[in-house]
Amino acid sequence: MYSLHEGSGLFLLAVLAGLQIAAEGRGTPPCRPGFSEDVYKVVVPDITEKGQPLFNVRFVNCGRGGLVRFECSNPSDFRIEADGVVYAARSIQHSTLPALLLLIKASDTATQQQWVTQVMLTPSTHSSQQVQEVAVPPVISKDLKEITFPSRNTDSQLKRMKRDWVIPPINVPENSRGPFPQELVRIRSDHDKNRSLRYSVTGPGADQPPTGIFIIDPISGELSVNKPLDREHISNFHLRAHAVDLNGNQVENPIDIVINVIDMNDNRPEFTHQIWNGTVPEGSKPGTFVMTVTSVDKDDPKTANGMLRYKILSQNPESPTSNMFTINNKTGGIITVAAGLDREKVPQYTLIIQATDMEGNPMYGLSNTATAVIRVTDINDNPPEFTAETFFGEVPENRVNVIVANLTVTDKDQPNTPAWNAVYKITGGDPTGRFSVPTDPTTNEGLVTVVKPIDYEISRTYVLTVEARNEVPLARGIHSPRQSTATVSIRVIDVNESPYFEPNPKLVKLEEGMMPESSLTTFTAQDPDRFMQQTIRYSKLSDPANWLRIDPNTGRITTIAILDRESPFVKNSLYNATFLASDSGVPPASGTGTLQIYLLDINDNAPKVFPQEAEICEKPEPNAINITALDGDLNPNAGPFAFELAHRPPDVRRNWTITRISGDYAQMSLKISFLETGIYEIPIIITDSGNLPMSNTSYLRIKVCQCDINGDCTDQQHIMAAGLGTGAIIAILLCIIILLILVLLFVVWMKRRDKERQAKQLLIDPEDDVRDNILKYDEEGGGEEDQDYDLSQLQQPDTIEPDAIKPVGIRRLDERPLHPEPQYPMRSAAPHPGDIGDFINEGLKAADNDPTAPPYDSLLVFDYEGSGSTAGSLSSLNSSSSGGDQDYDYLNDWGPRFRKLADMYGGSDD
Repeated sequence: MYSLHEGSGLFLLAVLAGLQIAAEGRGTPPCRPGFSEDVYKVVVPDITEKGQPLFNVRFVNCGRGGLVRFECSNPSDFRIEADGVVYAARSIQHSTLPALLLLIKASDTATQQQWVTQVMLTPSTHSSQQVQEVAVPPVISKDLKEITFPSRNTDSQLKRMKRDWVIPPINVPENSRGPFPQELVRIRSDHDKNRSLRYSVTGPGADQPPTGIFIIDPISGELSVNKPLDREHISNFHLRAHAVDLNGNQVENPIDIVINVIDMNDNRPEFTHQIWNGTVPEGSKPGTFVMTVTSVDKDDPKTANGMLRYKILSQNPESPTSNMFTINNKTGGIITVAAGLDREKVPQYTLIIQATDMEGNPMYGLSNTATAVIRVTDINDNPPEFTAETFFGEVPENRVNVIVANLTVTDKDQPNTPAWNAVYKITGGDPTGRFSVPTDPTTNEGLVTVVKPIDYEISRTYVLTVEARNEVPLARGIHSPRQSTATVSIRVIDVNESPYFEPNPKLVKLEEGMMPESSLTTFTAQDPDRFMQQTIRYSKLSDPANWLRIDPNTGRITTIAILDRESPFVKNSLYNATFLASDSGVPPASGTGTLQIYLLDINDNAPKVFPQEAEICEKPEPNAINITALDGDLNPNAGPFAFELAHRPPDVRRNWTITRISGDYAQMSLKISFLETGIYEIPIIITDSGNLPMSNTSYLRIKVCQCDINGDCTDQQHIMAAGLGTGAIIAILLCIIILLILVLLFVVWMKRRDKERQAKQLLIDPEDDVRDNILKYDEEGGGEEDQDYDLSQLQQPDTIEPDAIKPVGIRRLDERPLHPEPQYPMRSAAPHPGDIGDFINEGLKAADNDPTAPPYDSLLVFDYEGSGSTAGSLSSLNSSSSGGDQDYDYLNDWGPRFRKLADMYGGSDD
């Protein structure tokens, strides 16, 4: 028998004992899965809250390992979890209800096997007296005293008890201040009367993390809590109690203990956002939803600790009233409660929202605040209004896409929104649609624009009525005022317009062949400027054939040449001429007009034979040539044609015959049996069908040739013209002239090449200096040892020392002894052989103009030609006789260069 005790304000729980093992020496019966009892009796509180745990049922699985699913017969009021704990599905007041029978069904998901047990639920008010008699807490019925652990019988057979106790959960408040350890419940077994037992608990909070929260006295079985609990961290603990003997043998089946942590109000509400943003249209009616604010509380929401209430602490600004909004104290939904929201006056409201737990109890509840910013959105409750009643503008006539006037409006709605953007419409004064008023997207102004040309001569002023609206309609109940309509007065400016011809083009029909100085028509232009006194002058702009003349004042058109329909400037009998009309305005304006002359055909062109050349066999058979006629005129001045052979020369009609095939075709054939090969010109008289017929004698060139059996000429020579044409002759002459020029250039080039070759043979190599080399010419004689020259010394005279070149002992007496050798200017290198004459002249000129050169009456020193010469030095030559013995008068005949020398040697002793 189990007993329950109460102490220290806490319930003491009697632990149910399990089945005992059969008597010693007997075998263990097989385990049968199922509920531990067929009927459970449970006492429940008078009032249960939703989610409150009530009892648990124990199911023996016998280690099957399959998943067991529990179901309740009254799921609307109770729910059962997978661990067998039954909870209240809603708040129930049991005191008003009789005892309730609840069925619990367990199903094996693998084998589909089912087990059913019954639970008798009795409110605590119905069994309080019985509870006192059995000394059990209110949650245990009086019948629990009959539930005992199974024990071994004398026959050592295991018997199953009919019913078992269901232990209600143990409630422990969180945040307890101790002292600790604090006793919660005492666990006892009936077997402790005759033996010593040891008690222990297992599960999270005991021997599993978090460890050390619950401890049990192994001897007394007192279960205690060792530290404060936090429901927000762990809301309940599931422990299992064990009872063993001193040898560690289990004497009781383990029982499940559920410890619920009772919530305390230790957490303030927390808003999910510190600042909430919402919008509401201006002019909204009371009751319009704005937004919802949300706050959370970590405390148990099923208790008053977690039940929040909202309210508005303040509103800024308090216009037009201080209570423009209200909040649902449970849901946090904010709505409007007063009318008068006007964005143009108050664009934004700021509300301070408070959330308080304990169902809003200001004395015991904890609270927190957040800010709600409500922006009043714009609606079209303000129509656009013009800044003036009348606007003015002016525009030159005939101008389009010109802005005449800018219409300005004001709108109190939010800028750059459809409720602010203006749309302009012309409601009067423009029946022909010559104006439009688009909107400037930047300034919102109306731009009065001309879209069709305006004629000053038709209307000098326009008065438009323009209405301004928004892109969206006005709000209900708002009407457009008078200021939304304005008047636009537009003045048209007269400008000089171009004259215009009427009609344009102008068509006249005339017969061709009209003689010069004939009057055709008068082509005049109109001046649209009726209010300007102007004159118009005419001129010819285009006359391809130069046939016409126009009077500059009257516009009368006369001919200056014969009009010919067959002219190449006439297309399809139509001739076009363009004329210009210019007024006397400032600046002058001009317009053009086209005169179309349709030329009627007359018979002014004689027909001609076609083709003009043909071939025919020298024998009559087969012999036939089809011919027709070409006539520049049109029908009826053209075909049908009449073909006839000319009477002269007489052999034409004797050799040939012509036969008419149709109105436009005839056939030529040989009249005789044989005609010699050659070219024959046959005169044919062709007459057209004009009213005054015209005839023409055309010549048909026929080549008579030998033919093969197919009638084709065997002679490949074709009929050619008797003489070459002018173009062919010119081409031939040009070719001959070009050929002669090429030949002449080739001859000149050859001659020049020969001259250069000869010059190279006569002269030294251009790279050698002429002054430092001896030119070897052809020798005509011999006898002297003039072939043994040391040319190496002559080619490099600069390498010889000056003293060795001109030793002092061999100088002439009349040579300048006191002077150093003069430094002659450097001469240019030897030129090209072709310019040897120029080289000599330049050297002579340089010598004459050299200021350092010795005078003519002194000894000229020449370049040294090398030592070892067999001729010796010229300075060592001595005269065999004195100068007086010689006659030097002949030097006077040698020119001015030798005249000084003649005076020196041929004169007297003076």
